[in-house]
Amino acid sequence: MPRHDGTIAIVTGAGHGIGRCIASQLAAEGAAVAVLEVDESRGRETVSQIVEADGRAVFVKADITDAAQVEAAISAAEAALGPANLLVNNAAFTDAGDLKGMKLESWHREIDVNLNGTYHCIRAIIPRMQERGGGAIVNIASVNGVRYFGNPSYSAAKAGVINLTMSVASEFGRDGIRCNAVCPGSVRTDNITWTIRQKKDPDIFQKLGRWYPLGRVAEPMDIARAVSFLGSDEAAYISGVALPVDGGMLAGMNVMIDEFILEA
Repeated sequence: MPRHDGTIAIVTGAGHGIGRCIASQLAAEGAAVAVLEVDESRGRETVSQIVEADGRAVFVKADITDAAQVEAAISAAEAALGPANLLVNNAAFTDAGDLKGMKLESWHREIDVNLNGTYHCIRAIIPRMQERGGGAIVNIASVNGVRYFGNPSYSAAKAGVINLTMSVASEFGRDGIRCNAVCPGSVRTDNITWTIRQKKDPDIFQKLGRWYPLGRVAEPMDIARAVSFLGSDEAAYISGVALPVDGGMLAGMNVMIDEFILEA
């Protein structure tokens, strides 16, 4: 039996990159997937790819920074597919600035999408899961929420997501609701930030790879597999964790050890 046979999943920001990979992986493992995305063309493209692969998926448009839109979108997703028992909060945004040069609106935008948007989705799904006796929530956080690697507003928001994950796990565990976070390091995706960086330096991913003990940056599938596990019954006794999926980077940086400590 497929791992997610019987799963009804809602995946936010599933129009491209990590989110599309998560939605496709869940569908490949038997889940019916609601692609919740603000970009209609990209969201429908994800749905088409899933359906062409004999999966089941629907598109639902919503801006997660708007709590009313989120409520309506989840209602629409459940009307189309049935009661959701897995929510994946993947939608994210980063302006990749620093504190010194950051505009106020950039700070608020990153907090609004990455933290408030995640909360809006959790707030909408929790009462439904309580009525049904449980469910699973997987939030996409970041290693930036654990250590500082630049992008201060993004880092602050993702740290908030990690703490929110623990709050939900603690408060709603007795309702049968599990909540976990995945903390990726650098992931090879087609988002605008990496596109800009690659134009400046085509070898950026290779250069970043040397900082990771496993010698490479992540592929979207690395994240999707972790999400699939945490959202499944195989992780039935796992809740409140922030799982690094970072090639060992948070464990230690060999480049620093080799270049500074060992040479000294």
